[in-house]
Amino acid sequence: MNKTEIQLAQLIQKDIDAVSRPFENIAQKLKISQTDVIQSIKNLSRDGLIRKFGAILRHNKAGYKTNALIVWSVPAKQVEKVGTFFSSSPFVSHCYERKPSFRNKYNLFTMIHSQNEDIDSLVRELTASSKINDFLILKSIEEYKKTSPEYF
Repeated sequence: MNKTEIQLAQLIQKDIDAVSRPFENIAQKLKISQTDVIQSIKNLSRDGLIRKFGAILRHNKAGYKTNALIVWSVPAKQVEKVGTFFSSSPFVSHCYERKPSFRNKYNLFTMIHSQNEDIDSLVRELTASSKINDFLILKSIEEYKKTSPEYF
């Protein structure tokens, strides 16, 4: 990465101003054109240096009152199928396999969000459809930090 790309990465890994032309602000800071900013982001993405570029929803401010990490014990041969199914659910924000598994058996993790207090009904819905009945519900009590990592 060249110096401008590193500076660009530093700027876009933080909050971007919620204005009508956010890339114009970034371009001014870097003393390059808005077109160059957008093209550089596309190039960094194409080259695999940026994996994802998007907004992060502050779920509490958006009305989601409850969330929980659900850890599932899924047979190895079913992890891909069940993980894909869980990922398709609108109330699941994260779904990933863990190795080594937690407590030597809980290998699939989902983060579930709800606008009311009823996480249990959402878990029952996933359980009924997936036929996976061995899980733990780890409800979030207090959020101490919510930031994305900064690499530069």
